[in-house]
Amino acid sequence: MAEPIWQLVSGAGPLVAVAIHAGHAVRDEVAANLALDEGGRLREEDPFTDAWTEIAPTRVVALRSRFEVDLNRPRERAVYRRPQDAWGLNIWKSKLPKRVIAESLAEYDAFYEAMRDVLKRVERDCSRFFVFDLHSYNHQRGGQDAPAAEESENPQVNIGTGTMNRARWAPVVDRFIAELRAYDFPGGQLDVRENVKFRGGHFARWVHETFPETGCALAVEFKKFFMDEWTGEADQYLVQAIGAALHSTTQGLLTQLRSL
Repeated sequence: MAEPIWQLVSGAGPLVAVAIHAGHAVRDEVAANLALDEGGRLREEDPFTDAWTEIAPTRVVALRSRFEVDLNRPRERAVYRRPQDAWGLNIWKSKLPKRVIAESLAEYDAFYEAMRDVLKRVERDCSRFFVFDLHSYNHQRGGQDAPAAEESENPQVNIGTGTMNRARWAPVVDRFIAELRAYDFPGGQLDVRENVKFRGGHFARWVHETFPETGCALAVEFKKFFMDEWTGEADQYLVQAIGAALHSTTQGLLTQLRSL
């Protein structure tokens, strides 16, 4: 029996949390062709984002690695084929067989079909809904001992709103950003900025195109200040603090969704 592609918990209410890049597993036929080692894969994945989905009653966690299929890219780019598709990394020992690509794209199609059903159910029950599209990103690409990337261009939290009707969802987005900034975070308030590093990926765009009047998907990218991106080791205190900071925004989001 094939390993599951994602994990779904369905709950009540309009809040949904998705960790689309949390997965690390790959199918045997994908693993057999990988030139990239496990540490290299993990460095470009989003470990620990699955824990943050606990903030919402409805939760979706991808279990497969983005190196098998990237659910946050358009379908034609969802399977990395060349180094330029994936940060210049040499991923494959040889060209991927068409059969392997087709199976990965079948997983992609199944995921989006399932997400359509999940969000239609939430829309039916709640009229409007909010999706936490949770990610993390690297800021020390030069190596474990290299200087971190410039803070002016790498906020602790990047909020991607480039795929939405920003004016329609302004009360929701502005409330979320204000409350995340105001949270009493260890070491000082979080540096939260909009569209500095990322503007949001395909999944958020798909939500807004599929549910243009009822769905707000906010791409929330945490810089990996909470972990060593080269070893994969996390500061669990900071991981939990990020979860608490996200949770602090939920009541305000519910209030704003009701007022629209």
